[in-house]
Amino acid sequence: MELPAPLRQGVERLLENVPLATLKQAAKTLSDRYRAELRDGRLHMAQDLAVHAYLATRLPATYAAVRASLGVLNEARPDFTPKSLLDIGAGPGTVLWATMDLWPDLEQAVLLEASAAARKVGETLAAGAVAARTQWLAGDATIDLADLEPAELVTCTYVLDEIIPASLPKLVDRLWHLTADTLLVVEPGTPAGWQRILAVRARLIAAGAHLLAPCPHEAPCPLAPPDWCHFSRRVARSRLHRLAKEAEVPWEDEKFIFVAASRQPAAAHAARVLAPPKSGSGKVLLKLCGTDGSAGEKLLTKRDGDLFKAARRLDWGDTLDEGSA
Repeated sequence: MELPAPLRQGVERLLENVPLATLKQAAKTLSDRYRAELRDGRLHMAQDLAVHAYLATRLPATYAAVRASLGVLNEARPDFTPKSLLDIGAGPGTVLWATMDLWPDLEQAVLLEASAAARKVGETLAAGAVAARTQWLAGDATIDLADLEPAELVTCTYVLDEIIPASLPKLVDRLWHLTADTLLVVEPGTPAGWQRILAVRARLIAAGAHLLAPCPHEAPCPLAPPDWCHFSRRVARSRLHRLAKEAEVPWEDEKFIFVAASRQPAAAHAARVLAPPKSGSGKVLLKLCGTDGSAGEKLLTKRDGDLFKAARRLDWGDTLDEGSA
């Protein structure tokens, strides 16, 4: 999944005069902070260099994860075509670009971001390239949501790992209050990210939300540590990306986990594929989360006919109609 051409070109313009050695160091610092999930009172992208490092090394992956999550949401609610977006913790506008790619008729977007450096870059990238009316606001996700107006689509992506756990329940309540239709929360696909999504999921279910994805049910999650629910997208690395990360492999796999919830129910639910399918001669083994709240492996063979043919085309994160199974 590649960045939209106008976004890619805008990033290239912003980075063309940044010394590679400087970018490498900033990328390492940013990566270390993300991996450690530091909550030291400082923003991950407080300075221009940190934002530049994000553009070079993290934007393609986070864009891919957000765009994939929105795509699954769209499969669950194909009738949902939001006209308004509220993005909490917007960074340089990653969600805005992913939303516009899926729903180009989006009319307005409000983007709340604490970092002045990230807001500046976001505004620069969007200027003249994004059709929706955009408003960038300075604010902390945990304390500055009171005066915001509701939107049809509310998003909060790669943000919860930066806040203290005690702030999570109130933040989820406020996000849901601001959601006129659908809420999407995306986190890194780590065991810790999964636990945060489980907390968000439980809070939303208690508030009466309808789960759209990825869960095909509203029962307790059937997975238990050391297993955890997450998904993956393979992302091509640009030459600058490889140089900044001193990476030899021309791609990386971005692991992510998300929850999408709505005030409207999904049209239908189907079992979710929780891991890469294992295919052999005349058979395919799927790890499924079922609509009945269970999780387990299902073996399909040629004797299953059309269902087997469909199963061989499935990928990690896809759905299987259990009624046909």
